[in-house]
Amino acid sequence: MSRIGKQPINVPAGVEVTITDEQVVVKGAKGELTQKRLPGLKVEQVDSQIAVSKQLENDETQRFFGLQRTLINNMVVGVSEGFSKVLEINGVGYRGTMEGKNLNLSLGFSHKVLYTPPEGVELKVEGNTITVSGYDKQRVGEAAAKIRSYRKPEPYKGKGIKYAGEHVRRKAGKTAAKGA
Repeated sequence: MSRIGKQPINVPAGVEVTITDEQVVVKGAKGELTQKRLPGLKVEQVDSQIAVSKQLENDETQRFFGLQRTLINNMVVGVSEGFSKVLEINGVGYRGTMEGKNLNLSLGFSHKVLYTPPEGVELKVEGNTITVSGYDKQRVGEAAAKIRSYRKPEPYKGKGIKYAGEHVRRKAGKTAAKGA
């Protein structure tokens, strides 16, 4: 049995949860999220806690038990606190600027890279750091991964876009060989 699936989800004040036969809807100060209920699982709210339990005992419900609980917990945390990821830009001449809601990146290409964030995701640039924030964990992660994919950090000098706290494994450069 899933250890994560057994844990109840605490619903903070100001967050409204609606559970129907097909979906779970969570509304809060930052927005509204909807998640489809997975088959064979029962989701019920008692006071300020949500509990996920199995209606059927089979392999499929066992696999989805912890997943359903985690998805609902991420929705509750997202609409109340939100999620954010921080990216760092490293390299001479590499920089990012905001143009309205869009992110304009100079990454050593012959052209500028313009990134338009999806709905519900906000971008903030301060110096060489980009903060991606929003209430949907999946969208925030996808947006950060997309921005990082424009110029991943390279292993020789570490130039590129990396997550804050990410360790880039460095390689030794070429060494001069003695001539014959």
